[in-house]
Parts: sequence; structure tokens; C-alpha cells
Amino acid sequence: MEKVELKIVALSHSVTKSHNYAVVLGETDGDRRLPIVIGGFEAQAIAVALESMSPNRPLTHDLFKNALESFNIEIKEVIINNLLDGIFYAQLVCESIDGKDVVIDSRTSDAIALAVRFESPIYTYEFILEQAGVIIEDDKSPSKTKSVIADKPSKSKDKPYSSYSLKALNKMLEEVLEQENYEKAAKIRDEINKRESNQS
Repeated sequence: MEKVELKIVALSHSVTKSHNYAVVLGETDGDRRLPIVIGGFEAQAIAVALESMSPNRPLTHDLFKNALESFNIEIKEVIINNLLDGIFYAQLVCESIDGKDVVIDSRTSDAIALAVRFESPIYTYEFILEQAGVIIEDDKSPSKTKSVIADKPSKSKDKPYSSYSLKALNKMLEEVLEQENYEKAAKIRDEINKRESNQS
């Protein structure tokens, strides 16, 4: 079967299941999106890698990456290879020290978290996109992706990050990284990056 390459286009709260998140994958050469509901821990693991953060202690996926690299094993690609009863299945295609490919079954969320760390391409098959993919027609029209995946309204009464100084944001970032609150750290990092890009 011909593979379709995907890239991560969004990571957000899921409105379909409480306490869960969704990673949205998009075709590299198309306008279809593939939303996949994942757990909070896996969302955190993906966010940490996407933001290039360095936790004080290695997360499980970092540990797994370090172990594979210690034995000269690389993840060549990740394939989301099946969809059964609403559950996505994935495989890690690894290259061992002797040059042979080894295929390992994986949860899709774990596979994506490792793909980000190894900078490996993510693929799926056409039949999966036909079953679960949604099409983004244009930015102005409401899309299925936006109706399925959306940020939950914030219940926090804290001041928005935009009201803090850059110095205060950097200090806050250090504190939340020490607390290993990577979800909050990602939001603070976004605000810092936005400020720095506006200054340049």
C-alpha cells in the first residue's frame, strides 16, 4: 500500500473526551487532517519534544530514545497502520546495528512522541485517511477539525501571560520547568517566542 506522509499541525484539548488531548496530523501534500485523541501524559511528552525543552529528569520517551541510541538503533519512520473500532494502531520501523529493519508495534501516541524525538517521518495509509480524515477547505470556513478539536475555556482567574514582562515570563518558565509542569511551560514559551519575534 502507498504511504501518505503526515506532519503534526496541532496539539489541543479534546472536547469529545474530558481530561484528554488530541494531536492533529495533516498531509504534507494535501489538505486532509487526521485528529487522534491521546492521553495527557502522551500530549505532554509530544509538547516537550516539539518545544525542544530539556526536563530535569528524562521522561519515559526520552529514556527509550537514549536506550535505543545506546545500541545504535534508529527509528527510520512511524506508520499509523490500522484503525479498528475507533482505535489507531502504529508501528515503529527501526534500523538495527546490522542494517536490518525491525518493526515494533506501538500505541500511536507513543509512536508520535518518539517520531518527534528522532525527527522521523510519520506515515499512514489512504484507507485510514478515508475513514477518519477531515478536509480543511479554507481558513475562513468552519472545519470539522475545529469542531472536534478545540481548547477548553480556561477556568483559571490568573492574569494572561501577555500582561507579564519578559523578565517575569522567563522566571516563571524556570519555575514551572522545575515543577515539571510542561503543559504550562509550553504556553509560557509560546508567549516569549511571540514577544521575541515581534522585537526582531
